[in-house]
This record gives sequence, C-alpha cells and structure tokens, in this order.
Amino acid sequence: MLFHQRALTTTTRRTISWLFVAVVLPIVVCIGCHEEPTDIDGNASNKQATIPPTDTEPPIIEPLLKTPGHDRMLKRLEAIVREVPDQDQYFGIRQLNHLQATLKNLPDEPGAGEYSELLYRLSQEELRLGREQAAIDHLSQAYEILQRIKANFNPNVVNYVTYQMGVSYLRLAETQNCCQRNTPDSCQLPIQGEGIHQNPEGSRKAIYYFTKLLRETPADASLHIRGQWLLNIAYMTLGQYPHQVPQEYLVAPEQFAPSQSFPAFRNISKILGLDTFSESGGVVVDDFDNDGRFDILVSSYHPAAQLRFFHNQTDSESIRFVDRTQEAGLDGITGGLNMVQADFDNDGLVDVFVLRGAWLGATGRHPNSLLRNIGTPGRPRFTDVTYGCGLGDVDFPTQTASWSDFDNDGDLDLYIGNETSRDIDAPCQLFRNDGDRFTDVASVAGVTNDRFTKAVHWGDFNNDGWPDLYVSNLGEANRLYENLKDGTFRDQASQLGVAEPLNSFPSWFWDYDNDGDLDILATAYEAQVLHVASEALGRSVNVEPLRLYRNDGPQGFLDVAREAGLSGAYAPMGSNFGDIDGDGRLDFYLGTGWPDYDQIMPNVLLQNQPDGSFANVTYAARLGHLQKGHAVAFADLDGDGDQDVFQQMGGAFPGDKYFDALYENPGFGNHWISLQLIGTKTNRSAIGAQIRVDVIENGVNRSIFRRVNSGGSFGANPLTQPIGIGKATQIDRLEVYWPTSQQTQVFERVPANQRVQIVEGKSTLRTLDTQF
Repeated sequence: MLFHQRALTTTTRRTISWLFVAVVLPIVVCIGCHEEPTDIDGNASNKQATIPPTDTEPPIIEPLLKTPGHDRMLKRLEAIVREVPDQDQYFGIRQLNHLQATLKNLPDEPGAGEYSELLYRLSQEELRLGREQAAIDHLSQAYEILQRIKANFNPNVVNYVTYQMGVSYLRLAETQNCCQRNTPDSCQLPIQGEGIHQNPEGSRKAIYYFTKLLRETPADASLHIRGQWLLNIAYMTLGQYPHQVPQEYLVAPEQFAPSQSFPAFRNISKILGLDTFSESGGVVVDDFDNDGRFDILVSSYHPAAQLRFFHNQTDSESIRFVDRTQEAGLDGITGGLNMVQADFDNDGLVDVFVLRGAWLGATGRHPNSLLRNIGTPGRPRFTDVTYGCGLGDVDFPTQTASWSDFDNDGDLDLYIGNETSRDIDAPCQLFRNDGDRFTDVASVAGVTNDRFTKAVHWGDFNNDGWPDLYVSNLGEANRLYENLKDGTFRDQASQLGVAEPLNSFPSWFWDYDNDGDLDILATAYEAQVLHVASEALGRSVNVEPLRLYRNDGPQGFLDVAREAGLSGAYAPMGSNFGDIDGDGRLDFYLGTGWPDYDQIMPNVLLQNQPDGSFANVTYAARLGHLQKGHAVAFADLDGDGDQDVFQQMGGAFPGDKYFDALYENPGFGNHWISLQLIGTKTNRSAIGAQIRVDVIENGVNRSIFRRVNSGGSFGANPLTQPIGIGKATQIDRLEVYWPTSQQTQVFERVPANQRVQIVEGKSTLRTLDTQF
C-alpha cells in the first residue's frame, strides 16, 4: 500500500567493473555442497576473501575465484541454446524452415486443398514465433482460396480458418497495443481506461472475421461459442462494449461486473522497472541478503532467457528495485520454468533451485541448477553448485520441486517431480541431504511416482511430526505419500480419497479453514476458453473441477469444493496462496491459460470467506489479466504489513511474451504480524515448523494456523510468514512447534503490526524493523 506514498524511483545501473588485488569474491565454506575454489587459471587458491566497504550502490565485482561446476553449467546451458533452432518444439524454427522449403518447391499449379493447408500450417508457425503480419498474409491466402472453393470443401475447415483469421488479428492487436503501448490497465478484464487500444486496426479486423464466423455457425457449436467470447473481448479493446456488440452475440455485462465490494489493485511493475518481458517462467521472492527487504528473482522458460535478480533497496523515502543480475553472479544462468528456494546448507543465506526441461519429453533433458548463495549483507551473490552436489548426474524434464526435512535430521532434502511420458521414463527423485552432497533415495523410499508430474508439495497432514508428500499428476491419479518415519513412504491417495483430479496441475497443502490440520487444494487443468465462454454465456459446462480436500482428521479427507463455491471452469498454471486482505484466512490466485493464442481468459482471485466458502473477487480487485499467468508470489514488498502480488506473465511461444506484473495491495485496515523463524536443531529455514496465533477479534476468540513453506507449487512466497489478524490489536498467545526438536515455544501478549524473529530454543522474541 505504501508504494504510492513515496517517491517512486527505478534504478537499473551498470557500474564500471573494477578489480583490486586485495579484493576477491567471498566463497563461504560451510555445511552443504561446495567446490574447492580455484584461481583464474583453475588452480587451488588459499587467498583470504575480503570485502570492499559497503555503499549504497556496490560496484560490480569480477570474481578472481570461480568454481569448475559453475563454468560447467554455463557451457551446458550454452549448448542447449545452440540446440533450440533444431530441437525445441516451442522456440525452434526447424518446422518453419521445412514448410517454407515445401512452399518454394510446390509445382506451378498446386491443388487448392494442398496449397491452402500448407499456407495455413505456415501461418501458424509464423504466429508462434511472433511474426504476426507474415502469418496473416499466408493465412489470408489460404482463406481466399477456401472461400472460392468452399462449396466443394468441408464447411468446418472453412469456418475454422475464418476463426483463426480473427484470432491472428486479435493477436496482432495485442502486440501493437498491450505490448508496444503497455499500461497498468492493459489486458485487464473488463478492459477500460488506459487499456483501450490506441491502434484499432487489429481488433477491427478481428471483429469482422468473428462476426462472419458467428453468422455461419450454429449457436451451440464450439467455434461459435469461442468466437462469441473473443468478439466481445475485441469490442471491449476498442471501448465499444457493450453498446456496439450485436445483441444476439452480446455477453451480458453482468458477467464482468464485480460480485461484491473489494478494493482495486494496481499493476505498478512498469513504474518500478520490474516489468520483465518474457515467456512463461518462475519467481522467487525472499530476502537474499538478510537486510530485511524482499528481493525478486525471475526466470523464463526460453532456454536462452537470462535469470533476472532485482535487489530491493527500498527505504523510508522511496521504493526502489535495482537490477543486480550481473553483480549477483547470474550472467549465463538461463532458462527455468519454475524455481524454489531454501537455505539448504544452513548457513543463513537463502539458496535457489531452478527447474528446466518441462513439457519437452525426451528433448527436455536439461540440467536443473542449485544456486548457492555466497553473498554478504547488501551483496547477494550466487554460484552454481549442481555438479558438485550430486544433483547433476542425470537430467529429466521437470518444472516442480519442493524442499523439506523428510528424515528430521536438521537439514533440508529435495523432492523433484519429473515428467514420465511415452517417449521418456523420468522417475521422480528424492535427494537426501547428506551434508556434503545429495543422494537420490527415491527408489528405496518408494516415491518414484513414474507419472507426468506437475506439482509436488510437502506437508504433515496427520500431525505426527513427519512431513508427507502430495504429488499432482497430469493424466493419471495423484499420490499422497505418507511418511512412515523409517525412510520409506506409502501411497495413501486412493485410500484417503485424494487421488483426483486426473488432469491435475498446481496443488498444495494448506490450512484453509484454520482448524490446525492441513487440507489439500488440487486444481484441474482441463478447462479451456470454450468452457470459460460457456460459463459466461450461461451454458452448462462439463469439465473436471478442482478439488478442495478438507482434512477431517480421523475421518480422512472430504472434497468440499462445490460447497465452497469452487466449481468454476479454471485453467490454472502458475498459482499460489496468501492472505490478501489480512483477515487471517488464506486466499489464492490462479494464473490461467493454455499455449494456443485463442486461450484468452482472466486470471482469477478467490477470497476466503468466514463461512469457509470462496468468493470470486477478480473483477473488483482488477486482477483479471487476460495474458497467460504463470508463477505467483504473495509478499509484503514495501514493508507496510499487507501482501502485494507478483506474477510472472507470458506464454509458451516466442510470440506470446508479456510483461511481469506487480499488483500493489491497497490495504484493508487490518492488523498483522510477520514472523521470521530460524531453526537451530530444525532446519534453519524452519520449513515444516507449525505456528498458532490466538487472538480476540471483535470480542470473539479465534486461532490462526500456519506452516512454514514458500506457498504453492508454481511461484514462491518468502519463507518469512506474514499473518493477518483482522481487527485484533495484539496476539494473546503465539506458539511455534519445531518438528526436529519437537519443542513448542510459547509467547504471550505480543503486540501487532511488527516484524519479529523467533529462534528455536530462545525464550525471547527479537523485534525487527517494522518498515524499511
């Protein structure tokens, strides 16, 4: 909320590189994976690491020390980039080159059907690569041919090409306006204000073709329903909705009206220089240099896309994020659809794991990266230690992983959910942290899964002090691996009734009803724009719903999604949960979409209500972005106690890039406390620790429960736990349970609206700065 109260500055600096013989990059040697530092010639070095004086903008430090594993990773990633043109189905140009050669070698008078099909296929490849005008030119030729011979041609094919003409022009309109003239209102449904297109050409042409399609197709046809939805969107981009939409094709304005009162958020990423323009990817928000401010690390699915690190240098005068990618040692660390963070080596610095190769099958054998944080206060810096840790022996396609101490030995282990498919066997991996390296024990533990894994999440669902594991699979049943406390697990999903949905994607453990035990949200990735449009038109929708499994203790789990108002047609990809309004109840935000360009649908914010149901407040909150939504993070980025929302945006194709979004929380007037937990016997990140907050709100006693983790399965919240307490003005009782030591700490009468640090085993709280 404080973003608009301070001077807004954006700083992206590249200071002059310098070297000084007495200055070397600090290499922290501690518990965990590390490699012997070498000098610039690759020889072992015994030099003492020193640090130049800290100032407000440290200069770039070129390392005099390097690790062979880091260089090895850079070379491997460079090799993958060279393979992209020929191998990558999303970013490659091999198919385009083939079609262009085929077109060039056609006989002088090719058959109309063969020629139009080739032109159509060529147009789709060009559109995928972002060459909209070339795509439209070729598709127009195919369209004209089919119009001449349509009496002798399948009308469904003719109508489909008409539909694609509308889609292509709408994509051109997005590029010329939402991308080239981007504003905070761009692509926010309902489109209004600065979101209205200044260049109307693309939308006007889209309206022409969608209208033609609707006149030639029955109202219950799939193409008709999809075209009707997109027609209304096109009119909206011109500021002509609803008054100029033909009445018979109008989507009722009530469908886009707020269902209840809710403050509007505003996208301020462009103001702060956080509007990275990229394909789909991941985000981690956390404090990487222990200065009390949350920094932002973003990735992109494209193998050549550079990770970007934004250092939070906010103070009482201004909000400021500085691009410190190079200074953080991340140059050349590219790609990654998702990331997860934790202090794996218990040295007090947050590290990051980057996941690569998702959706690519056998060609997705890209290495993951474990980025070890070797920085100092004010100077975050990372080095890739994957190959020195035992994490780089075999590569499988993946986009999901989760940290936890499954054996309760005080250090964090790592589970990676890989994608087994028809063309590759990719068993999931459980890497046990053995101090100096990781060992894959998945087979012995019985958790290889051997399915197409899209989400993994740890949580102690039976409150026995040992973390269990939920695995979300696309196309097959999900797993709930119960920890048997002896290094092995047992799949209880079918017995406990939590194996669905069968087309599952983002999933997580959470205590949505604040009863002290963990529930499960398992989303379904089946709904498409047809289903979203059908709902808006009041048509029945037959699509697999998400599941909200309420944990009823000894009675097991019960799916209460329908009763909770969660029976809508969603297509979630990146998603996460947080307390958006500070009332102590967990809400969640779904980043939606599919790769195809016609899959234009709003992202969705669902607010947890006091009665256990969820209200769709998307349109009131101005969070119904139409671009493809991926990794989501809830975080208090300006230190005012409420959670802002960062979303990594963009699709799977080069032509579907978009700007990342940061939605400023306008504030709800509720009180809060922020808890930074530090384990001593339990892992230092305190992942798995349990928190209970007892308050009196409006004369009523209530309890709020949290488990320490980074939120959902696609996008990472800070490990520091923000807890809204509504109108309560103090915490009457605060409990923290540490799973490794099995110790419970109790604190009473803790004032609200502050950040505190709790160290395992210490009897007192430490108050941290409330605001930056």
